[in-house]
Amino acid sequence: MEVSKEKKWFAIYTKPRWEKKVNGLLVQKGIESYCPLNKVRRKWSDRIKLVEEPLFKSYVFVKIDESARTNVRMTNGVVNFVYWNGKPAIIKEKEIQVIKRFLDEYENIEVSRIDFNPEDRVKVLSGPMMEQEGKILEVKNKVAKVCIDSLGYMLIAYIDKSKLISTQQK
Repeated sequence: MEVSKEKKWFAIYTKPRWEKKVNGLLVQKGIESYCPLNKVRRKWSDRIKLVEEPLFKSYVFVKIDESARTNVRMTNGVVNFVYWNGKPAIIKEKEIQVIKRFLDEYENIEVSRIDFNPEDRVKVLSGPMMEQEGKILEVKNKVAKVCIDSLGYMLIAYIDKSKLISTQQK
């Protein structure tokens, strides 16, 4: 089996509050590493200070080829790679650039996970049911059971959550 020499971005999981330290240790090893930092204003009794906090708690991104994975994993403070479908999750270069650009333009950014709950209204983004709207009946792992109510019939489909978007108004 040939080891890929193409460098890709991976997410790694760190010990709590070790993001900046892990980033520094990886850079010292000559590994391209990125710890997105959020500029946040903190107020003390006598002053307000702009501090940089990791945007994603316990996550750092590394751009490596397959042969560097062990070296990254053996870095002090690294818990493991973040896995998706049984393999280390690959992050697209475009997504890293969007994060960098966003952090250059904004301060006090909030990060929140997208979760679907039963009864939520959703729209299907791709696949045979694309553009159809429906209601979440149940959610299990990465799949949502969606009721598509059209033509007076109830169609129930199991759809990957990544192919859904909420239609709820906030």
